[in-house]
Amino acid sequence: MADKHKQAEDMRDDVPSTIARSDDKAVRTYKKTLESAEDSYGDGERAHRAAYASLKHTHEKVGDHWEPKDEKGPSDERAEKGASDSGDSKTAQGVNANAKKGHLEDVAKKVGIDHPEDIKKADLVEEIEKANARETRKARDK
Repeated sequence: MADKHKQAEDMRDDVPSTIARSDDKAVRTYKKTLESAEDSYGDGERAHRAAYASLKHTHEKVGDHWEPKDEKGPSDERAEKGASDSGDSKTAQGVNANAKKGHLEDVAKKVGIDHPEDIKKADLVEEIEKANARETRKARDK
């Protein structure tokens, strides 16, 4: 059992902290895509962006970690367009901006946003982004 726990820790050593705090599938998805992207693009920012893009199809950022999505698919307008046509659209920082408002309200409650039902969907996505960033900073400061 100790060997299995050690392997799980080692698997998380070389991934960003938000991913290290996530489930094993998130870690595997990120690492597998990163390895493939490094073969294509080399070791650098472009490979890491590709790995995050892949992760965002199966997971969404909730607080200081990534949780599996109920439905796979792009998380925001930029992900829908793909890397070759990202244009001026911005990423939602891991928030599943394409989710229904009810789902976003549930996520908002998890990250401590009061009365999310009173917030417009676009504003709710931004508020979740901010809450996620705060939670990530707190977790990294520990």
